[in-house]
Amino acid sequence: MTIKWVKVDPLVMNGEPFCYGTRLTVRQVLELRRNGYALVDLLKDHPELRLMGIASAYAYAADHRDHYADFFEADGSLVGPGYTADEAAALPERLRIPGIVVKAVATPV
Repeated sequence: MTIKWVKVDPLVMNGEPFCYGTRLTVRQVLELRRNGYALVDLLKDHPELRLMGIASAYAYAADHRDHYADFFEADGSLVGPGYTADEAAALPERLRIPGIVVKAVATPV
């Protein structure tokens, strides 16, 4: 069975896209990321999300930029911390999107 990690149902969450098995919308996941929640933090607070679920929410936002425009930087990347290259290694290639799912850790100057 293949899980569709982001679902849209007009009868659930007022039609807002949400993550499979959770009461979290894609927008809420993006807000957490924008507020500095790294992958470890998200999984600690919401273990039902799973690696694939979080990455799928980020990819969904990238595919629907018009709906999530306020979560993107001027360079087209998602605001906030993403997966490191090591964390993304477990994901399928289609979800290892640079700047969206995988984001280099900023080094202090």
